[in-house]
Parts: sequence; C-alpha cells; structure tokens
Amino acid sequence: MKSLGEFLQTGDWKGEKHVPVIHIEDTINAGELTELKVTIGDEIAHPNTLEHHIKWFKIFFKPEDGKFPVEIYTATFDAHGESDIFDEPQVATYFKTNKSGTIHVMSYCNIHGLWENSKEVKVK
Repeated sequence: MKSLGEFLQTGDWKGEKHVPVIHIEDTINAGELTELKVTIGDEIAHPNTLEHHIKWFKIFFKPEDGKFPVEIYTATFDAHGESDIFDEPQVATYFKTNKSGTIHVMSYCNIHGLWENSKEVKVK
C-alpha cells in the first residue's frame, strides 16, 4: 500500500504552474501576527476552468522542535465557471508563533493531483 506522501509532487514554482508559492518574510517577530499568503501560478498562470482548476490548499506549520506539523489554514476554491463565476487560488491568513519552523503547503489540482512546497521561517 502506498503512503499519501508518495503521491505528493514538487518542483520549482518558477517553472511549474502547480506548485504553491509561499509568501512570508524569512524572519518574523515572536508572538506577533504575521501575514502568510499562498498563491498558484505566479510565474506561469494555472488554468482556472471547470475542466482544470486548483480545488484546495492546506497550510501547516511545523515548529523546529515540534513532533508534528499543525494545520493553520484550509482554503477551498469552489467556483470554477458556474454562472460564469471563478475564484482564484490565492489566500492570505495571519498566525503567530514564538518558535522558528517550516511552513508546509499542499495544493490539489483536479487533473494533476497533489503538490507541495515548504519554506523555513526564523523567529527573532
């Protein structure tokens, strides 16, 4: 039996339109609300059609001394052309932490499956 992790794809978001792009400062202030944005298609646009779209993001934070990542946000994108309404796979959220760690993001494309990206964040 395969593990879910075996299905996760990754790549350089500058050359692959399915990789989630994580927008957060490299160093953040301990205990202060910090903006975190996640997008798809910053360099190469991803189609946003009923036939081909990003369905969701899951965002996690793994403290460097923590045992498990903590889910901090889930976003779903449900308008893919019905009544000519489209939503874009872009989200912004805020969180705070006192610990350095790693942001992990998974995204799901209805045709190309699961994608992941991560970014280390230091706390000062």
